[in-house]
Amino acid sequence: MNAIIVSVHIIVSFLLIGLILIQHGKGADAGASSLSGGGTSSSLFGSQGSASLLSKISAIIAIIFFVTSLTLAYFFGKIDRAESVVQSVSQSSIKSAEAIPKDLPKLP
Repeated sequence: MNAIIVSVHIIVSFLLIGLILIQHGKGADAGASSLSGGGTSSSLFGSQGSASLLSKISAIIAIIFFVTSLTLAYFFGKIDRAESVVQSVSQSSIKSAEAIPKDLPKLP
């Protein structure tokens, strides 16, 4: 289950990066409108169609990214951990004391 969510999260993150890099900023519109003479753009979707389509797709992918992030944080946050440092030290010392054999000769 975790592997599926991690793989979806990685794919969605690359898609989100790609969509953000494809989009152009608001400052690019001001320069293009003054040079081309009146807001006409030679883009595939028209003068404002691509911005709204890409921004909607980016918003949907961003929502999926946040949902997978929260899901991963929830699942990986449920790992059994000690309540405090004292408990973790006492648990590790008990485990190491059990590993020492009882029939060792005494040191001089």
